Amino acid sequence: MISGVHVGHVTDLRSLTGCTAILPERPAVGALEIAGWAAGVHGIEFLDPRHLAPTVDGIVLAGGSAFGLEAVWGAMEYLEEHGRGFPVSRTVVPHVAGAIIFDLNVGDHRVRPDRAMGYAACAAARPGPVEEGSVGAGTGATVGKLYGIERAMRGGLGVSRVERDGVVTAALMVVNAVGDVRDPVTGHLIAGARDGADGRRLVDSAAALESGAPPPGFRPVHTTIGVVATSAALGKADAARVARLGLQGFERALSPPHLRTDGDALFCLSVGDARADLASLGRAAAEAVAAAIARAVRCATSLPGLPAAREIEAQNS
Repeated sequence: MISGVHVGHVTDLRSLTGCTAILPERPAVGALEIAGWAAGVHGIEFLDPRHLAPTVDGIVLAGGSAFGLEAVWGAMEYLEEHGRGFPVSRTVVPHVAGAIIFDLNVGDHRVRPDRAMGYAACAAARPGPVEEGSVGAGTGATVGKLYGIERAMRGGLGVSRVERDGVVTAALMVVNAVGDVRDPVTGHLIAGARDGADGRRLVDSAAALESGAPPPGFRPVHTTIGVVATSAALGKADAARVARLGLQGFERALSPPHLRTDGDALFCLSVGDARADLASLGRAAAEAVAAAIARAVRCATSLPGLPAAREIEAQNS
């Protein structure tokens, strides 16, 4: 993903859920920006500029809806065992933030990411290339749910990086949106709501909503979450601005983004010491986020009744 960051997945292909741990090699300055009214997050107080803790030690992304936040405690257990956290008198207290997606409508809803999964994801964390697609927190992800799960498609997990002026900015995104996914360069639909349960034509959710299709009811089933990590040196306030600017990547790749039933959330981690212009860094973050969203669905694999983008994209370009 980026030098100074390790990523680990736990993937349950039987129950179709999982979690992903993003661990900086050293404590990192962090921030979070939320868009939508259905977010499920933990540990955001550690990211507030007013909080005593200056850094975070990890971020966990998980399926399982609110149940999946339990994986955060497994990450804390792992980090404490390895002496990583805020030093106190007898031990360390790891500061771990987290966010979840709703995947209980896919696979076995009785199985959710738990402490053991969170611990295992941290133990699996490695530097270098990150496995993408139907893995980790993206295992049970879906997109295009305007007409329900019956006409939806596979979401997933994607990674992209941008290097500009000696600064590396990378994004890891878990895509579980109610809307469609577009290629951020061409604007062509990649994945989304289909014209029927067995359909292979995408109906364009944004256009359908504009034409009067009823918006989705309030259910916390639509969320795109992710992490932007940068080699730039940032304080908490600047990291928050980069996260906010990075949300523009959602707008480039999701159609439509940030509905009231979405719980979109984007973390930012500063893991380097390079100097960077914030406006340029924000543009790089948005570019990486948009590309990672597209990769998430393009790398996904199909399930019965839930086709993947690779199967139908050519028909809708």
